[in-house]
Amino acid sequence: MKTQQLTDFSRLCVHTITTKPLSIESAVNKYAALGIRGITVWRDALAEDGAAATGRLIRDAGLEIVSLCRGGFFPSVSKEKRAIAVADNLRALEEAADMEAPLVVLVCGADSGQSLETSRLQIRAGIENILPRAEKLGVKLAVEPLHPVYADTRSAISTMKQANDMANWFNSPSLGVAVDVYHVWWDEELPGEIARCGENGKIFAFHICDWKVPVNDILNDRGLMGEGCIDIRGIRGLVEGAGFEGFNEVEIFSEIYWKTDQDKFLDKITEAYLLHS
Repeated sequence: MKTQQLTDFSRLCVHTITTKPLSIESAVNKYAALGIRGITVWRDALAEDGAAATGRLIRDAGLEIVSLCRGGFFPSVSKEKRAIAVADNLRALEEAADMEAPLVVLVCGADSGQSLETSRLQIRAGIENILPRAEKLGVKLAVEPLHPVYADTRSAISTMKQANDMANWFNSPSLGVAVDVYHVWWDEELPGEIARCGENGKIFAFHICDWKVPVNDILNDRGLMGEGCIDIRGIRGLVEGAGFEGFNEVEIFSEIYWKTDQDKFLDKITEAYLLHS
């Protein structure tokens, strides 16, 4: 079935990391002026007077807070560092609650000094330590699988299957999965795993950008929708077919775009969103 083309910005969300040079105040004002309806706030962009003030700023502008990024990075060969990570994740949950963000996205982490299996066990232990607090605060958690190229230090969770398995192990309505096209577009098991995730009501977030060919920097050279090889609209069709009705979140790490005029960049984002998402 052909996925319907988007015709408005009612489900468009932009991550503050996408327009990294902008202050949170400027980002909120510019997003709202363009008719963008949602915002995901990265923790480094929180207002100086705190998360609660950030939340008020966003709501006063008429934007919806989609999520707070990011938690995670649980694994380490050091027990002390694992404890520090748990404490930081608990702070992230408090920040999310203060700003009334419904979700914290988890970039789960890895440590190249140990096996991936050990890192995954430590991820599970980390989530186990913070999930009760998330449930009490009413803040959901989303495990985001990252492309396998990041399995050294950024995430031992590389596939939708692994993310589904992790979420299902806990069997909590507060723990689900974030689907980012940049990280999962290559996976031949993607259709089935998205369907599985949807059956369990576990698709909590959907992130979009594009995979440029060639990629000059695997971390900070993401493309605008339509600049690369990802079938973004096809994957959107899969998540919508699995029951997801949330925002399409534009998350672009780009040293190139961060150096450009951010007003012009936002115009390109809104144009690409309608044409290629």
